[in-house]
Amino acid sequence: MATTEIYRYLDCQNKKIGLDPEGYLVDLDDWSPAVAQALAEEESIILTREHWEVLDVLRDFYARFEMAPAMRPLVKAIGQALGSEKGRSLHLMRLFPGSSAKVAARLAGLPKPTHCL
Repeated sequence: MATTEIYRYLDCQNKKIGLDPEGYLVDLDDWSPAVAQALAEEESIILTREHWEVLDVLRDFYARFEMAPAMRPLVKAIGQALGSEKGRSLHLMRLFPGSSAKVAARLAGLPKPTHCL
């Protein structure tokens, strides 16, 4: 289901994935681990096990609450799911430089988190 107009396409495994002007998926059902890898390459991020843990928590959060969390709720969700050592903003900033909540949501195939500039 398209929520916005397609701005550009991401080529992934012989499929064109529609992206909005900020690089988020237009159709959330287009997400796959391969799409996450392709989006991560655009961010110059090499996905590790730690990245995938966060992406899994994010996708679970979205499935439960139908929204992508901003930084504070994301940190709290990560802490609850993965432990207090990983539930810190510094950990997330190391994995997803820049605006961590936005970058992680984008790679997880979720909409832009509310209250993120």
